[in-house]
Amino acid sequence: MNAPVGKPEETSGPIPPANARVFFRIFPSIMLPMFLAMSDQTIVASALPAIAGDLGEVERVSWIVVAYLLAATISAPLYGYLGDSFGRRRLMLVALAMFTVGAVLNSLAPSVTMIAAARFVQGLGGGGLMSMSQALIGEVIPPRQRGQYQGYLAAISVTAAALGPVAGGLLAEHYGWRSVFLMNVPTALVAVIMVLRLQSRPGSRRSDWNFDALGLLLFIAFVAPALLALEQVRQLDSSTLPLAGGLAAVSILALLLLIRQERRSPSPLLPISLMRQRAIWTAQAMAACHGAALVALVAFTPLYMRVTGFGAPGQVSWALLTVSAGIGVSAMITGRIVTRTGLTMILPSLGSTLTTVMLAYIALNAGRLGYHEFLVCMGLTAVCMGTVMGVVQVTIQTAAGRRMLGAASGSIQFARSVGASFGAALFGVVLFASASAADPSAAKLFVEILQKGPESVTGLDPARQAALAATIARGFSYAFAALACFAAVGAALAWMNPQRRI
Repeated sequence: MNAPVGKPEETSGPIPPANARVFFRIFPSIMLPMFLAMSDQTIVASALPAIAGDLGEVERVSWIVVAYLLAATISAPLYGYLGDSFGRRRLMLVALAMFTVGAVLNSLAPSVTMIAAARFVQGLGGGGLMSMSQALIGEVIPPRQRGQYQGYLAAISVTAAALGPVAGGLLAEHYGWRSVFLMNVPTALVAVIMVLRLQSRPGSRRSDWNFDALGLLLFIAFVAPALLALEQVRQLDSSTLPLAGGLAAVSILALLLLIRQERRSPSPLLPISLMRQRAIWTAQAMAACHGAALVALVAFTPLYMRVTGFGAPGQVSWALLTVSAGIGVSAMITGRIVTRTGLTMILPSLGSTLTTVMLAYIALNAGRLGYHEFLVCMGLTAVCMGTVMGVVQVTIQTAAGRRMLGAASGSIQFARSVGASFGAALFGVVLFASASAADPSAAKLFVEILQKGPESVTGLDPARQAALAATIARGFSYAFAALACFAAVGAALAWMNPQRRI
């Protein structure tokens, strides 16, 4: 039996232009949940060594990361789907409640296994914070101005991701790892107060609306094995390949059944009708390629710097700060250009093309770049990459229309999460596989360098050290070339997208 529909959300007619009053009423209420979701992932990652040292179960520590990623990837489209029908502010409050409950459970957990379970609960909220923040922007800001607001959100998310490791490390060192989770509670309560300031809109579900339960089950059966398969591949252990292959087969079968179900369902969980539009499916694929290249680049930059001899903590911090600043500033500038000129896809078309060139340059010169030259390359790459996600959000939200803003925003987060997981897994596989193929003993020495630093191989004779350095540099060349391929596909998709102006 369906719940009463109430007054439907207004989904036609122009949205009034946003002024300074609207900015100060809307943006802080959306910014804080986004900051929570983005900073939490990197804060917790920096506390993992302290958790393992206190609770043991080192072999299960990766579950803490995987559980959150899995839940957030599943929940982002679900929140978008339900937000369109029941009101996006209401679903944002549900997401904040789930996130807060998960944080409290994490702080009380007696074992790594229990932390992983609580992180899954927290991820169910985190995915909603991401998709609802984006959808609420589209609900109250006219399309032409969304680029500017999306640029602000991009800057906030990158800043949060950059500050996370620093905050997490300091909290874990001075107050214990449980404080890392507890710090989210007061921030989440403030976010609830801020979200309550937003106007309540009841949603736009039809009288014949029914929850797509089978679609959700098939979606979980598709996402969970896919992410677990990528996690197995990322471990770089040949003994896990059969399991990864079996999980991938289950995921593909579930995907085929999911597509069939969504085509037949009167209230589909995934917006299949939207995905048939070229402006939308090309933008979603761009989000996946961008997520693959960016997350792998950020995740493996410290590794590259460590094995090439300039991986001191201060140098790594400057490199990651350069990436964060480049993306944030570029995203804000891109947003202002979209607002003032109406130009959209031409910006990521050029940006992704230049990103491809920069990553190809890094690939060709891996192992030979000095610290400052590498810093400049990373900065230029980040500036180019900052042109993408804000425009992708504006493009998909504009093409989807106000009635399906939530579903559209959720699909973007899903595409980006899957792309990020695939990109990180592929980078690791290419890196270690190419090094092992060139020199079987190089992989073992590689691991030793990662664990003990470059000084661990100083006892080798100079010729062996030079050969090892060349093998590792070649591996990074192939891995950065793989990222350049992701960027090239993203550039091609951007040039194909028909929505050039709003």
